[in-house]
Amino acid sequence: MSGNTGLLEQPLDRLMATARQVRDRGVGARVTYSPKVFVPLTTLCRDRCGYCTFATAPGTVESPFMSPDEVVELAERGARAGCHEALFTLGERPELRYAAAREWLAEHGYGSTVDYLVAMCRLVLSETGLLPHANAGALSADELARLRPVTASQGMMLESLRDDLAAHRGAPDKDPARRVATLEEAGKLAIPFTTGILVGIGETAADRLAALEAIAAAHRRYGHVQEVIVQNFLPKPGTAMRHAPACPQEEFLQAIALARLVLPAEIHVQAPPNLSDEGELESLLQAGIDDWGGVSPVTRDHVNPERPWPELERLRGVTEAAGHTLAPRLTIYPAYAQDPQRWLDADLRFPVLDRSDAEALGRDDPGIHLPERYSEARNAGTGAEVELTGRRSTAWYSGTEQVTPVLLPGTPRATGPVGEVLAGIRAGHELGEDEIVTLFSARGPEVAAVAELADELRAEAVGDTVTYVRNRNINYTNVCTFKCRFCGFSKGPLSLNLRGSPYLLSLNDIAERASEAAELGATEVCLQGGIHPDFDGDFYLEVIHAVKQAAPELHIHGFTALEVTEGARRLDEPLADYLTRLRDAGLSSLPGTAAEILDDEIRATICPDKITTDQWLDAHRTAHHVGLKSNITIMFGSVEHPRHWARHLLRTRALQRQTGGFTEFVPLPFVHMAAPLYLKQAARRGPTWREVILMHAIARIVYHGHLDNIQASWVKLGTTGAAQLLAAGVNDMGGTLMDENISRAAGASHGQTLDEDHLTALVSNMGRTLHRRTTLYAASPTSVG
Repeated sequence: MSGNTGLLEQPLDRLMATARQVRDRGVGARVTYSPKVFVPLTTLCRDRCGYCTFATAPGTVESPFMSPDEVVELAERGARAGCHEALFTLGERPELRYAAAREWLAEHGYGSTVDYLVAMCRLVLSETGLLPHANAGALSADELARLRPVTASQGMMLESLRDDLAAHRGAPDKDPARRVATLEEAGKLAIPFTTGILVGIGETAADRLAALEAIAAAHRRYGHVQEVIVQNFLPKPGTAMRHAPACPQEEFLQAIALARLVLPAEIHVQAPPNLSDEGELESLLQAGIDDWGGVSPVTRDHVNPERPWPELERLRGVTEAAGHTLAPRLTIYPAYAQDPQRWLDADLRFPVLDRSDAEALGRDDPGIHLPERYSEARNAGTGAEVELTGRRSTAWYSGTEQVTPVLLPGTPRATGPVGEVLAGIRAGHELGEDEIVTLFSARGPEVAAVAELADELRAEAVGDTVTYVRNRNINYTNVCTFKCRFCGFSKGPLSLNLRGSPYLLSLNDIAERASEAAELGATEVCLQGGIHPDFDGDFYLEVIHAVKQAAPELHIHGFTALEVTEGARRLDEPLADYLTRLRDAGLSSLPGTAAEILDDEIRATICPDKITTDQWLDAHRTAHHVGLKSNITIMFGSVEHPRHWARHLLRTRALQRQTGGFTEFVPLPFVHMAAPLYLKQAARRGPTWREVILMHAIARIVYHGHLDNIQASWVKLGTTGAAQLLAAGVNDMGGTLMDENISRAAGASHGQTLDEDHLTALVSNMGRTLHRRTTLYAASPTSVG
């Protein structure tokens, strides 16, 4: 006897309450959905289930199968509408029943429906970047294996273990043993799998419990069941069960709660929102679901065409009204996407990464994602430059203003874990790593709540003044001996195919640019470049002398932790002594770049030969001790995750407590377009706009009381995006940055001098006043505002 049979005797309200508790412990307040396009490859099926209106006969359709052109056109419509998933729905083995199906497949060179499905999944993946999910029914191990290289996930409804249901008469593929075998084989092949039960087709509550326990047992063996759908039966005209009663609501809710309590906590529980009336949706959340399944802005539910999808905003409203937040996901859930070596074929790893945010959920950028063909992109980095985002994509990415971001969706509100952390902050608690990670998980109104608190702390720390510095960048060389995999600026033997040619400015060139900057009213010159193989540490002293001779009044903000560490090493000189010589020669402060992510796990991937986390921290600690100020940067959105961001913030906060030498924090979103790491298909396409908002806002919260200035990089974000962040904790717009080249080399469209009148207008539109500052945040003698 099952150990779970006692659950069947519990009152429904108690059962649901327990299920909610289990759900909330596992996923917090988040409820997910998959924005997808449904591709009904064929509606022919050899089975005749008593409840189905999807399956048709050859005489009722123009063609037994969709053509490749029809498949791609439909998938591209989905991509343009912001979908991430292409769900292939089809009947099971129609060629075994219908001559028309056999003849069509043979005429087009395919031996079976599964053969054609494999080809169409591959086509959609290469042409649109949508992630295929195949729902092809009871398949053999060989068929599952052939689909694995072209699908991010697969699925098959178990429905029931009863072998005597009238609903399944005439449906040989609904034999429970066959379907359990498919579930088992999918586990052996490490396929992220979706399955589920159908409630109300003649089975009992004990039958449902048995099916759920069988799914749980398979998952415990292989770990592959990512979600379980609990679907309620509704009678349909024209079917054998048209007069059967609909699944009673109480039985449906009981089945959902049972699923949440019987299944391992890591399995997600879904109920289709279009199969319940609008007033019943909240009860599904109350029963323990954490996912709404696929919701399509393009296609109907071909299996239940009489039940339209709820509008996404309506679904969001229901979800948020129940105290949850809504988040888009991929067809493959985060736990599986974050372990690609185990769960994804090699050809699927980059397409999944390319549509992932930092939590391996679906990117929620405004706009659409329709990248270059991945078959072409695989050659990137080995020959001519390939631009992955050039084909019809209009989504927002750092470095472009194709779509103006919307700052804060919804009214500020936070419940669940995010709400608890925010309440703790207001009560005076200091954030630790886990709490920071929780804040980075914020969605929808939670993001607005985080930004609201950050804005309050900004006003408390610095008031309503927005500052900027008039400065010029001098990137004196792009030749570098280091092999940072994210950098589209530096030139070495492995990067000569990327945009730009190697160059090295002379000291006269540097002096002339410094003089021009001073004549144009700049108060700062920012000096950064590659680590040229011919440099020794004295080169940086020569640069300082050249600038000081040309423009003695300029503040020299120069040389990264990598440059000064390498300069001291090449001179075999203690770093403190070397920094003292630089200071005495005229160096005034250090930029915080070369930090990237201050976590050696990530540095081993993005910059393996660069200085370590401890070396970066030591360089700035030493600079502060010899009297040089510096700032903190973070480059985020490539391969790292929120926990790495949290560690970066905490390590720099700890150093600021020791020295007080940092002047500002500058988040630098990864610009992917020409970055080698992205072109080699090993990185995401930068952060999402939601992640950008949170990085600035959470930094304000983490550093509060220790560091007053949070800067938005208009070079990476565009001026419109940077200005909007003034409502999320930002108080500084950086510099005018004449001749910034590093971001532009990575593909950014910004970076060549900021028009101060334009900046004034942007800041005024946000209800703030603009003032010019010095590098160290003193008021400039001539201030705009």
